[in-house]
Amino acid sequence: MTLSRHDLFDDVAVRLDGVSLRYDTSEDILSGIDLVLKPGSFSFLTGASGAGKTSLLKLLYLALKPSQGEVSLFGRPTSRLTRDQLSALRRRVGVVFQEFRLLDHLTAYENVALPLRVLGRKESTYRSDVEELLAWVGLGERMHARPPTLSGGEQQRVAIARAVVTQPDILIADEPTGNVDPEMGSRLMRLFLELNKRRATTVIIATHDLGLVRQVEAPVFRLQHGLLVQDVEYGPVARRRTDIAKAAE
Repeated sequence: MTLSRHDLFDDVAVRLDGVSLRYDTSEDILSGIDLVLKPGSFSFLTGASGAGKTSLLKLLYLALKPSQGEVSLFGRPTSRLTRDQLSALRRRVGVVFQEFRLLDHLTAYENVALPLRVLGRKESTYRSDVEELLAWVGLGERMHARPPTLSGGEQQRVAIARAVVTQPDILIADEPTGNVDPEMGSRLMRLFLELNKRRATTVIIATHDLGLVRQVEAPVFRLQHGLLVQDVEYGPVARRRTDIAKAAE
């Protein structure tokens, strides 16, 4: 019997059950979070600065452990897994960090190709893909430049290309358009949507840009005072209300 790219545990891509998080003796940053994301879903995470968006994303890609509750990826409760099993899950997750985490001694091309090298692939099998991806994010002529010579927006685009080059099962992006102009922001959004559509990648994007949110018919989750709510005012309902209002003018 031939299995699909998702194994038998993949009925749910992400599941949080009663997840709370606190640092040291502080109050809970996140409190009683319940969340289910199906494979191939696309969603946004919003909330004011300091609401806990980055902390929630770190829980999703297993950089943090919850103070209470359970985080499950691909149907597997992560608190019960060994270090090797956790590493195997992380390899199925692409992450766009706010701080980029590029290696200064590598070129843009080499930074993007690094995850594929780690997986043991030969350059001849991925060179054209990496070059095409860098061209897509507007860095075709800068692929041999090193991060210290790139602008903040260019570094961000390299980080995004690196996160998607492996075509991950889950893509987690923290403010991925924060350092680029609106035109490039829309172009990057098309890249995320293409990955979601063609590879059934589960995508969750944390953003302050509500204009970006309104471009896509997708669920919107909002963090407020440590709680997570689904916010229709920024999602498809709000978009349809706007369209109806314009038609009535």
